Amino acid sequence: MAIKKSELYSSLWQSCDQLRGGMDASQYKDYVLVLLFVKYVSDRYAGKKDALIEVPPGGSFADMVALKGDKEIGEKIDTIIDRLAEANELEGVINVATFNDEDKLGRGKEMVDRLSNLVSIFDTPALDFRDNRAEGDDLLGDAYEYLMIHFATESGKSKGQFYTPAEVSRIMARVIGIDSATSTNQAIYDPTCGSGSLLLKAHDEARRHAQMDLAIYGQEMDNATAALAKMNMILHECPRAEIWQDNTLSSPYFKQEDGSLKTFDFAVANPPFSTKAWSNGFDPLNDEYERFEYGTPPEKNGDYAFLLHLLTSLKTTGKGAIILPHGVLFRGNVEATIRREIVRRGFIKGIIGLPANLFYGTGIPACIIVLDKEHAAARKGLFMIDASKGFIKDGNKNRLRAQDIHRIVDTFNRQLEVEKYARMVPLEEIAGHDFNLNIPRYIDSSDEEDIQDIEAHLKGGIPDRDIQALDRYWQVFPGIRGSLFAP
Repeated sequence: MAIKKSELYSSLWQSCDQLRGGMDASQYKDYVLVLLFVKYVSDRYAGKKDALIEVPPGGSFADMVALKGDKEIGEKIDTIIDRLAEANELEGVINVATFNDEDKLGRGKEMVDRLSNLVSIFDTPALDFRDNRAEGDDLLGDAYEYLMIHFATESGKSKGQFYTPAEVSRIMARVIGIDSATSTNQAIYDPTCGSGSLLLKAHDEARRHAQMDLAIYGQEMDNATAALAKMNMILHECPRAEIWQDNTLSSPYFKQEDGSLKTFDFAVANPPFSTKAWSNGFDPLNDEYERFEYGTPPEKNGDYAFLLHLLTSLKTTGKGAIILPHGVLFRGNVEATIRREIVRRGFIKGIIGLPANLFYGTGIPACIIVLDKEHAAARKGLFMIDASKGFIKDGNKNRLRAQDIHRIVDTFNRQLEVEKYARMVPLEEIAGHDFNLNIPRYIDSSDEEDIQDIEAHLKGGIPDRDIQALDRYWQVFPGIRGSLFAP
């Protein structure tokens, strides 16, 4: 019998309940997701030759089960995880957290009970992954995303940066044309990859629609989050993905032999919004990678630093998409200069304005800026979509529905002009607005004013204009109007 996602999600969230009180919600993942990882690889690969992951003796989930009730369970779980890490070059990935931390997990019997209960939650026939995962099913990846959503929700505004909503990820993948990838030699890159969710959604689009298994490259500054991304790649059966932990702006890892930045066919990013310390560790005025030739972003706002890094990381035929706050579309001074230069060069294919409150960590509205170097020289206009009103409330957040995703992608890829929603804006018009890209300047999506008939309110009756609006019905049934409405 196949594992039901609801059962898996319930079990995973029970494990979080075991950890409450001793740590911040953002740290749950360091324990729960590691146990999920060990359980999954043990069920799938233990005892198999030439498996993606080697499960060594003393390094399996079964060894953890044998420790239930053991007074030294915390220390011994750490040893099991270390063995699994050493066998697969995963040191610093799955053994970031210690299961022998008395401050977080309690002392003595409290720790023994907590960890024994935690292991027991995963030790159930309902979570047997050996035979219950159909080929191509993304059950475990979905579970990771489910927990990451809840971690982001519980962790508050500062902790949601490791997850990009799946709906937004799908839009980004489809508007850059990754579903039409033509070669397995092509690669996708995310310079601020977080948990890897955005990279994996884009990779999945290429795999499902173009039958292409693209190479994956990602860099992430936070050590625990980079470790999460590496585990996420393995769970999605992308073990050869290259994920590197370091500061992308000051220390980009992926380079050419001559020291310049490595360039990619596709790139996506959801960087931290308006980061103030973006230039720590290097001098942007003398950037050895020549990312800021169109202007150096302001000292206390790194939005354009990430955009220019992404642009420099694209091949001459490359395509990319980046999520940024709307301020990048209209802020002045040096940002206006940078914006003018990249628009004039045709690098921006389009802009998609998203609803507010979609992202964990911020309620402010964001936009997707779509980049396209291949057709930059011939660019005559910039395609804009105001998708700010297409969403559904989901708890305390907004969420894009399937119909919203389809409308955005279909409208963008077909360049359909839709009143109050989308249009192609000529570069001449943009230049006339001094390269201000604020979407309401070009698309009026405001609702029409509901004109009230004061006479009807005072004296009763139905306004003539409302009756006249039904003229096509009166033409079909000419006698009804006179019998229903007396002048």
